[in-house]
Amino acid sequence: MSEENRFSGRRVAVTGGAGGIGHAIVSYLLDRGAEVYALDINGLDSLPAGAVGLRLDITSPESVSAVVEELYAADARPVDLVNSAGIAEDDVAAETMDIALFDNVISVNLRGVFLTCQAFGRRLLDSGGGAIVNIASMSGNYVVNTPQNQCAYNASKAAVTALSKSLAAEWGYRGVRVNALSPGYVDTPLNALKAHQHQQWRDLTVLKRFAEPEEVASAVGFLLSDEAAFFCGSELLMDGGYSLR
Repeated sequence: MSEENRFSGRRVAVTGGAGGIGHAIVSYLLDRGAEVYALDINGLDSLPAGAVGLRLDITSPESVSAVVEELYAADARPVDLVNSAGIAEDDVAAETMDIALFDNVISVNLRGVFLTCQAFGRRLLDSGGGAIVNIASMSGNYVVNTPQNQCAYNASKAAVTALSKSLAAEWGYRGVRVNALSPGYVDTPLNALKAHQHQQWRDLTVLKRFAEPEEVASAVGFLLSDEAAFFCGSELLMDGGYSLR
């Protein structure tokens, strides 16, 4: 099969699909023949041509259920899932962090991943199988970032990996592969907000650069693909060597 038809006939939903890594994943899958649904709470007016944008609040069970129902009402074919939506606190020391901020990060980064995995996973189990890829982070299980303080983000991403492994153990033998991808620093608008720390981050990365969003999208594509058919409950680290320091 040619590269442009690699995902022909596949339907894939991408949370956080309107920005940063999610936008790149949407473009990557579209270019390779997938039908792609970009799910986001805003920014749906700037999607790549060909993507279907649907508003989604991933922290809301009602919103998640409504989107899944809409996708399957229009077409009964299974929909694979990529969880790319996420947020981080802005360099807040643990001892001064407001609990509402902590709860918000956990709600988006962990609760949202669980709700979408649960809703899409049910349908994939009913249809005989599929693939789910959750974007975690090197910050979850490999490093504690420096110089910024981000204990809520780090904890949430470690939990995403644990959740992915747990779901894989429950669902893998029933045909649904769940895996996690853990990038290092990626050149996205979110990271651009902390430009004053970029040089230090690059210095601590063996390859001396950030990942491009398209590189992350390529790794997601691999985990979704038939070439990764024996990946189940894996965490794929792509950090440019940051964790080697």
